[in-house]
Amino acid sequence: MRERRPAVANAMPAEPTQQRPGPAAVVGATSWGTTLALTLARRGADVRLLARTSAEAQRLAADGEHAARLPGHRFPPSLRVTADWGAGMQGAPFALFAVPSQTLRENARRAAPSLPQGVIVISACKGLERGTFRRMSAVLEEGLADAAPRLCVLSGPNLAHEVARGLPASAVVASADADAAAQAQALLNSPTFRVYTNRDVIGTELAGALKNIIAIGAGTCDALGLGDNAKAAFLTRGLAEITRLGVAAGGEAATFAGNAGFGDLMATCSSALSRNRRLGVALGEGRSLDDALASLGGQVAEGVAATQAALEMAAALSVEMPITEATARALFQGEAPRDVLYDLMTRAPRRE
Repeated sequence: MRERRPAVANAMPAEPTQQRPGPAAVVGATSWGTTLALTLARRGADVRLLARTSAEAQRLAADGEHAARLPGHRFPPSLRVTADWGAGMQGAPFALFAVPSQTLRENARRAAPSLPQGVIVISACKGLERGTFRRMSAVLEEGLADAAPRLCVLSGPNLAHEVARGLPASAVVASADADAAAQAQALLNSPTFRVYTNRDVIGTELAGALKNIIAIGAGTCDALGLGDNAKAAFLTRGLAEITRLGVAAGGEAATFAGNAGFGDLMATCSSALSRNRRLGVALGEGRSLDDALASLGGQVAEGVAATQAALEMAAALSVEMPITEATARALFQGEAPRDVLYDLMTRAPRRE
């Protein structure tokens, strides 16, 4: 009989039987950046968490945790916080970027002079750049061109607070470079964080960015008390919509049925931890966009910028996106969410 494993604890256990990962530099003391740093450090990796400023680095180091975003999750001895990006990246074969999408280009420019040649760069950002509607790997490719990095993207149903607690989760790392993807997989994979590889970078990134738009509407459905039937229908049509755009942009439909698509959509649209869903709840309660954003306590809801970028991309590719258009009306034109949802329900019937 197979030996029964112990239940998952609130903190990820040490894994001495696995190969020690790293070293790695993590750009961004965000919730997700800190979680990735914690996850690697708990496995014994030499991790350098790169903060924006000396004041931020000193505060995190003094506290021994990210008290504002992940209270109670103490930094292991192998996790060092620094604002000296040059020293933090020295000798690191991996650099993970986990910053808000609209600041990625700025962070890439700052990091570029310090990156070792041929470093494997993993984008853990989910979004589209406003104005250019570029995917995050494209932004990194432009900003880090001189370092000639090997690029990967990480996506999936990865709510930071659950991963930080060591609860089971899965993800996908996508890259056109199969060896880089395999090395990133080996870096990140653990018994509580199962990582798959994929070659579809476009689909993986677009799925991770576009699901945030649908999550805003899902939160609105919950706030309005529309019921499970309505929410299920909304998510189903939302997945169909973002898949259409993803395929038109060069992604693979199968990617949207996997971790980066269906998996991330389900987690983001159902969890109380989801910032985009919480934004939708606030809108459904009648708050203005500014008030709803303020209710997030300084955290970023990527779906807002993604809505604008997706509409620009959809227009360029001649893709119909009624849910995204409706979300834009609720976000930027002040239309009542209930009226917007009614308009979606009364569109002309059509084939599925």
